[in-house]
Amino acid sequence: METKNMMKYVSILSVLAAVGMFTYVGYASNMISYLSEDPKVCINCHTMNTQYATWQHSSHRGRATCVECHLPKESIADKIFAKSGDGFKHSYAMTFRTYETHNIRASEGAQKRIQANCIRCHREIVSEITASSKLYQTAGDRGQIDRKCWGCHRDVPHGMVRGLTTTPDNLGVKDI
Repeated sequence: METKNMMKYVSILSVLAAVGMFTYVGYASNMISYLSEDPKVCINCHTMNTQYATWQHSSHRGRATCVECHLPKESIADKIFAKSGDGFKHSYAMTFRTYETHNIRASEGAQKRIQANCIRCHREIVSEITASSKLYQTAGDRGQIDRKCWGCHRDVPHGMVRGLTTTPDNLGVKDI
């Protein structure tokens, strides 16, 4: 009988410890902030300071946030799935230090989302470019099909240089 009660208390204590640990990790990592669309959330992780600073100095600052470019717009479920997947990859890379020399790179899925969002926002000009490019295609020419917007617009919105000297005061956060 005493062993049964002991197991009961150990089980309850284990569950409470797990809940306490999850609560602490959630608090320490600013987990709740990741549910917002505020661009400052992206710099909870110091690796993103340069991307944030260069975006802050770009023409997109007043028109598009990180979420508007980097996450899908089709449904809230797609958005949550993409955000949590990207967040897991970033957390894993930061924890186990698997980032390469140039730090963060958009995955193939992220590139598709970014491309779709570029086209969605710049629909009119993209349709004009596509219509015009058809005039110059030859038989078998794939033309614009494989091109990404950032192939030509490399410095939009994060700039060409990614380092500590990219923008003034890039290690600090300025209010938008």
